[in-house]
Amino acid sequence: MNGYSAARGADASSGDLIADRRYAWGAASARDGDHAAAADLFRQTLDLAPAWAPGWLALGEALEKTGDPAGAIDAFRRAAALDADGALGARLRLAALGAASAPATAAPAYVRALFDQYAARFDDHLVGALAYRGPDLLRDALRRTREARGRAFRFDRGADLGCGTGLMAKALRPRVDSMHGVDLSPKMIEAARATGLYNHLSTGDLLAFLADETTAGFDLVVAADVFVYVGDLDAIFAQCARVLETGGLFAFSAQRGAEADWALGADLRYFHSPGYVRRLAKQHGFDVALIEDASTRRDAGADVPGLVCVLARL
Repeated sequence: MNGYSAARGADASSGDLIADRRYAWGAASARDGDHAAAADLFRQTLDLAPAWAPGWLALGEALEKTGDPAGAIDAFRRAAALDADGALGARLRLAALGAASAPATAAPAYVRALFDQYAARFDDHLVGALAYRGPDLLRDALRRTREARGRAFRFDRGADLGCGTGLMAKALRPRVDSMHGVDLSPKMIEAARATGLYNHLSTGDLLAFLADETTAGFDLVVAADVFVYVGDLDAIFAQCARVLETGGLFAFSAQRGAEADWALGADLRYFHSPGYVRRLAKQHGFDVALIEDASTRRDAGADVPGLVCVLARL
C-alpha cells in the first residue's frame, strides 16, 4: 500500500477542472505503467495549478519511476512545502531518496489518510494479496510465552495499539476478557467497532491513548504491524512499561533491520534491529521473553524480513 500512489487523492480537487482532468489522465497512465506519459500530464496539471501539493507528489513519483531522482526530489520538496501536516508523505519520500533525514515517526496525518483510503479493502488485500499473518504469529508467541512461564494463556485487560479493522482482536478472542483498541484512522475504528470484539475503542494517537491510563491497568499490550510507521520507539516503550502490571506482556511485530537501531526503508516503512529492541527492553524494565525472526507478510512475492517480540514487565 506504500507503492506508487499517484491515484491517491483522486477525490480531491485542485480547484481547476482542466487541471483535475489532466491529473486523472496522468493517474491512469501511471496505473498502466507509462510513467513518462504520467509525468508529462502531471506537469500540465501543475502548469494550471502550481500550488497543488498532490500534483507535485504525483509528479515526483512518476519521475522517480522514470529514473530521474533529481527531478523527483525537487517535486517532493515542492509537495512537502505545500503540505503543512505531512499527509501526503512527501518528507518520507525525500528521506527514502537520501535527500533528508528520516523523521522519528511518520506524520499522523499521513498514516490517518493512508488507512482511511485503505480501510474498505484492508482485510482482503492484507490477508489475501500480502499473505499477512502477524496476528497469528503474535498469538502463538503469546501462547508459548505463557506456557513457558507456567501461566494460563488468558488476559484480563488488553490494549490493541493500531488496532485497524480488528484482526488482532479476532486472533486473541476469547483469550482477552476486555479488549481496548486505538487507531489513528476513523474508518479503521468504524470497521473494528463493527466486529463487536472491543470493549472500548479510541480514535487517535497511541501515545495519547496510553498516557490517558492513570494506573498499570493492562496485563497485555499488543501492536501488530504498527511500528513500521514509527522509527524511534523509546516513548512507546516507556508508556507501555507504565501501563502494564508486573508480569504483563508487551507483544509486537516489526520489520527487521540489521545494524541501525531504526531506519526508513525504500517502501516508506521503518525497520528495527533486534539489538535496539533488547536495549530498550532493558532500559524500560522489561524481560525479553522472546525475539524471533518471522515474516508477517509478503511483498512482490517474497517474504519481508520481520521480528516477533514478546517482553514481560518486571
